[in-house]
Amino acid sequence: MLFPFQIGSTKTFTKTVLPEDTATFEAGQVHPVYATFALGRDAEWACRLFVLEMKEEDEEGIGTFLKIEHASPALVGSTVVFEATLQSAIGNSVICSFTAKVGERVVAFGETGQKVIKKEKLNSLFQSL
Repeated sequence: MLFPFQIGSTKTFTKTVLPEDTATFEAGQVHPVYATFALGRDAEWACRLFVLEMKEEDEEGIGTFLKIEHASPALVGSTVVFEATLQSAIGNSVICSFTAKVGERVVAFGETGQKVIKKEKLNSLFQSL
């Protein structure tokens, strides 16, 4: 695993909220706003931007946890800017915090964790399940 960053480094990801990102379940749409689960997916992506530059060719990242606090709604069509901050990289574990904002308004914040492991080990694990 490479480490081209300093703790505190940031990455940004911009997402336009689409109809398929709304709070919709088996019974239909609950609210026409950015769903917490879609926010989580996109927060993981913002933090994965670090892992993409840290993993070597024979390695891959895999999520280990996601903590998200959904602070305010974002409507369909809103532009949400995620800022991920590298909190720690110890061994093969990478932890980032994030904020998601529409303008200056915080929509969500939290933390994600990923581990970088050899693809061969990951494939072996999946095959053993």
